[in-house]
Amino acid sequence: MTHPVPRLALVGDRSTAVRSHTRVPALLDALADRDQLVLDAYWIPTEDAAAPGALDGFDAVWLLPGSPYRSEDGALAAVRTARERRIPFLGTCAGFQHAVLEYARHVCGIGGAAHGESHPGEADLVIVPLSCSLVGHEGAVRLTPGSLAERVLGAPRTVERYHCAYGLNDAYLERLRAGGLRFSGADDSGQLRILELPAEAHPFFLASLFQPELADDGTRAHPMIRAFAAAAADRVTVSR
Repeated sequence: MTHPVPRLALVGDRSTAVRSHTRVPALLDALADRDQLVLDAYWIPTEDAAAPGALDGFDAVWLLPGSPYRSEDGALAAVRTARERRIPFLGTCAGFQHAVLEYARHVCGIGGAAHGESHPGEADLVIVPLSCSLVGHEGAVRLTPGSLAERVLGAPRTVERYHCAYGLNDAYLERLRAGGLRFSGADDSGQLRILELPAEAHPFFLASLFQPELADDGTRAHPMIRAFAAAAADRVTVSR
């Protein structure tokens, strides 16, 4: 008996200049070869993701790094589609940042929520420059006990690689938390690095400011990516 293959939307403006993007093909091969998790992956440029129905028929959505995106609207539409349709979602680096923006706008009522990289003059800058850039850095992340992140990573602490200079504006943290967004990983100084939605709200919604694509030598999928692929497989098995 053959099992249906999940369709994965890789949302981002694909470029050989983005190291994360160049890692994806090998990671998909590793998922298939090492973990028997085969995904039928399609790159969706952010401009295309903005179109109605662009993500119809997909079993998982991965919003990849590479900001500023050519279409912020497309990136936000991808997050919203995955969130509202309960499609497994993974956001990494800029994917984390835009998951925060989407939630701020459409759940928490912060209609003018903006990203400091693309709209630096706006009033509600929910995403702002980090006090210390993380481009090319590596650092520890402590995980909230009992969280999806902790279960996926299998440990209370992890060390991850970054390539970003923007993160959450702490002034909006309580409004986001009150709206149901959970922040389940922070560095040793308390700066937030992982977000998720609770299981009752979504089967798999996880995003990190770090880039799990950059872990190790790229021949083995990071636990977050592996768990995301497994969630896609679970969805397609149930839905088809």
